Amino acid sequence: MATAPQSSAKTSSAARKAPAAKPATAKSPAKGPDGVALLKADHRAVEKLFAQFEKAKDDERKQALANQICGELRVHMQIEEEIFYPVSREFLKDEDIVDEAVVEHAAAKDLMTEIEGMRAGEDLYDAKVKVLSEQIEHHVEEEETEYFPKVQKTDMDLKAVGAQMAARKEELKSQADSKSAALQ
Repeated sequence: MATAPQSSAKTSSAARKAPAAKPATAKSPAKGPDGVALLKADHRAVEKLFAQFEKAKDDERKQALANQICGELRVHMQIEEEIFYPVSREFLKDEDIVDEAVVEHAAAKDLMTEIEGMRAGEDLYDAKVKVLSEQIEHHVEEEETEYFPKVQKTDMDLKAVGAQMAARKEELKSQADSKSAALQ
């Protein structure tokens, strides 16, 4: 994902391949967290990783944390782009809020690609992780104070969407684990 246009193309392709979320107006008996709760839990997890990175002194530890941050963010962004954003777009009257989130993802992905292509200790490495942290912090604040409350006021079935996102998240993590094992 070198540029935003390529990221968009890959996202569009991935979104077409992903099983489509079925928007439902009736609340379902799906188990697990609702979609918003799942996304907020991801936000908290990444915030903790960024805090650990800030405290880390050792380049090896920083490298491991940055890799984990980027991996977690990629999975999180993918389930939002494949499932949450398209379904919520159908229920929201505010298309701009979804569009802004997509653009913010593209900018973060570009920076993550740069970070992933570097080694801890290189010039600007820490600065790039810090800027990524700030971008994500801004994105999370907008989602949690504007986007999610709007979605929660709709008839969107957050339980069903949450179940679908949780399943897709497990699938993506399993794929990442398989790739990681193959590289070792």
